Amino acid sequence: MALRYLTAGESHGPALTAILEGMAAGLPLTEETIAEDLARRQTGTGSGDRMAIERDHAALLSGVMEGLTTGAPITLQLMNRDHANWKGKAVPAYTTPRPGHADLAAAVKYGYTDIRPSLERASARETAARVAVGAVCRAFLKPFGITVDGYVSSINGHAACLEGMTFRDRVARARRSEVQCPDPEAASRIIASIEQAKSQGETLGGIIDIVVEGVPVGLGSHVNWDRRLDARLAQAALGVPAIKGVEIGNAFSNTGKQGTQAHDAILQGSSGFERRGDACGGIEGGISNGQPVWLRAAMKPIPTTRKGQDTVDLTTGKPCLTYYERSDVCPVPRAVVVLEAVVAVAIADALMEKLGGDSIAEMKPRFDTLRRATLDDTRMSGQPHTFWP
Repeated sequence: MALRYLTAGESHGPALTAILEGMAAGLPLTEETIAEDLARRQTGTGSGDRMAIERDHAALLSGVMEGLTTGAPITLQLMNRDHANWKGKAVPAYTTPRPGHADLAAAVKYGYTDIRPSLERASARETAARVAVGAVCRAFLKPFGITVDGYVSSINGHAACLEGMTFRDRVARARRSEVQCPDPEAASRIIASIEQAKSQGETLGGIIDIVVEGVPVGLGSHVNWDRRLDARLAQAALGVPAIKGVEIGNAFSNTGKQGTQAHDAILQGSSGFERRGDACGGIEGGISNGQPVWLRAAMKPIPTTRKGQDTVDLTTGKPCLTYYERSDVCPVPRAVVVLEAVVAVAIADALMEKLGGDSIAEMKPRFDTLRRATLDDTRMSGQPHTFWP
């Protein structure tokens, strides 16, 4: 892959750190470029008390000189303000694993007698570092006219009515909503549902849609499973905490249709091929087809609930209820920008793979050539193949 990144750090440790390798040289990049996405991650109805403490800021420690990327690895560091409240203090052992969390499985895997090491690293606090990495990749995509946006389409079964809205309409309306939902009526029901869940000590999940516009034909490949663009996007989305399902386009509803109804008809337009719809989510055979790339991700209700859940104390072996660790009631609105970030990384990686080159100046002419591809460039010759004996 052209791009790769690693994150390090714990929820209540001194800092989160991310290293992004492979970013092209010559990209304008400042700490302010990243600030907007980090701020979006900290807002929204359903957020927990932690968001009142942190003021996330990503410091650029390497890979940038005089406001331009150099092609060297980029280091991003986000200090944890809440670390001061924990530093040097004796913290009781955490021995009551939460169902649905990494607590128990990680304790068994790594031999922990206290599950705090697993919950510290498995915490969604780590996604702040991924949002910072995604903001860098979003900045890389911008000169190529590629945008990555998202919105909440459902929380706790309260689905937005999206009929008649373009992707642009949905995104614009979602940005004005405190729950990132483009339908005001659904948003009102969602807010009431979140307040009710809070009073009951419960948590809520939902569905998030991510849309990538401006994607050229040819990102990804059908020739090997790990190069398929849809597979790469699915892995990126499922790597986000609490995301348990992904569909590309209308994947699930298409299962109830016949084959002639489930695909996007290919039409001949004035400047090339056109499509009657985008049911496939802009990807066919693992390759982008020029339509908007879009996916849906299902986020489960997170397992950290005020209301106790049945578990077993690892010290005594006796049944007990889970212990509440400060958390969100509904992280779905905040997760929109997290999913945008990981999708931006995957699309940026696929674009770099397609274009080649080490700098923005080198990539731009290649991208412009790719954009100028016409119907004549892609028309089949119609000549027969000579196959192997």
